[in-house]
Amino acid sequence: MKTILDEIKPIAEEVFQHLHTHPEISWQEVETTRYLKNLLEGEGFSVETFDDSTGLVVTVGSGEPCVGLRSDIDALWQEVDGTYQANHSCGHDAHMTLAVGALLTLKKLGIPEKGRLKVIFQPAEEKGTGALSFVEKGIVDDIDFLYGVHLRPVQEIGHGYASAAIMHGSAKMLKGAIRGTDAHGARPHEGQNAIEVMALLVQAICSIHINPMVPHSAKVTMFQAGGESANIIPGNAVFSIDMRAQTNSAMEELYAQVDKAILSVAELAGVKISYETIAEIAAAEVDETAVRLMGEAIAQTLGQEFLVPPIVTPGGEDFHFYTLKRPSVKASMLGLGCDLSPGLHHPAMTFNQDSLIVGIEILARTVQQTFEHLEQGK
Repeated sequence: MKTILDEIKPIAEEVFQHLHTHPEISWQEVETTRYLKNLLEGEGFSVETFDDSTGLVVTVGSGEPCVGLRSDIDALWQEVDGTYQANHSCGHDAHMTLAVGALLTLKKLGIPEKGRLKVIFQPAEEKGTGALSFVEKGIVDDIDFLYGVHLRPVQEIGHGYASAAIMHGSAKMLKGAIRGTDAHGARPHEGQNAIEVMALLVQAICSIHINPMVPHSAKVTMFQAGGESANIIPGNAVFSIDMRAQTNSAMEELYAQVDKAILSVAELAGVKISYETIAEIAAAEVDETAVRLMGEAIAQTLGQEFLVPPIVTPGGEDFHFYTLKRPSVKASMLGLGCDLSPGLHHPAMTFNQDSLIVGIEILARTVQQTFEHLEQGK
């Protein structure tokens, strides 16, 4: 394994450098898809792309069982040094490099001997819609075990450590509108003040209570009403709401309470309030066997003392839609400590790139041991 990794390292470094300097935002990862396709076909892999979507799938071997790896491929759109641009500040350039490196390593090891390895390069994770689109395409329907990976910031895990599971929380974002009637500043009784309506809604949302033992929050994150004329009471407004919960069941309860609050305020104020869900992410649903197998791979790569318990984080990841929508898929996600700072989504995010080869080894060992586990189970 170590000899193979030494051979893979310069390739991985070149792949990362290219992907890092050519970021593309969600659903626009056209050149990223083309680059990965050409690279992997050049290495002899069978690559599937899609006419209606970016992203690609690599399949190695034939028959059953099927073990999968998944990497996200999109970048964020954010301000960097005063200019808005695509930026890989969430580590997806590293995730793609890890998946490519694992593919090359496993090929040299002759894995799989039986069955199939399926590596998924998924678009639009940052939009929360990429995994769902691949679920609809049936890409994971035949997968027995599926593994993901995400770099972790220094606030969660130290450099040189790794976790066999990331317990992401659930997230849901709403965009809404208040529709009332404008009024003259001297005649407030002739209309509905959208600002006052919003104040009621904020108070109602802040009054929501569910089980305090499960981390959760609901808050208004945007509100716009009125114009340049200070003597007009605005009847219309737009707003957004962000909801977080550590479990999917808690999110269902929280969402029901927010919906109830919106309906109650609309009736009380005599206005129409409409809203739609613009993004949502499922909370983690991990498999104990997948966690154990990845934990063993981490211990073999780094040493048992560098394996840390599952990371609990309020952040979201659309990877977990795969298990939520297809419960037959057994999954977990590697949390890789890599001296990442100042933090995920920070425009100047950096990490120790020596961790790339460590992550490649962990993923390759995880896949190898998963095939061995499935063979022994027959």
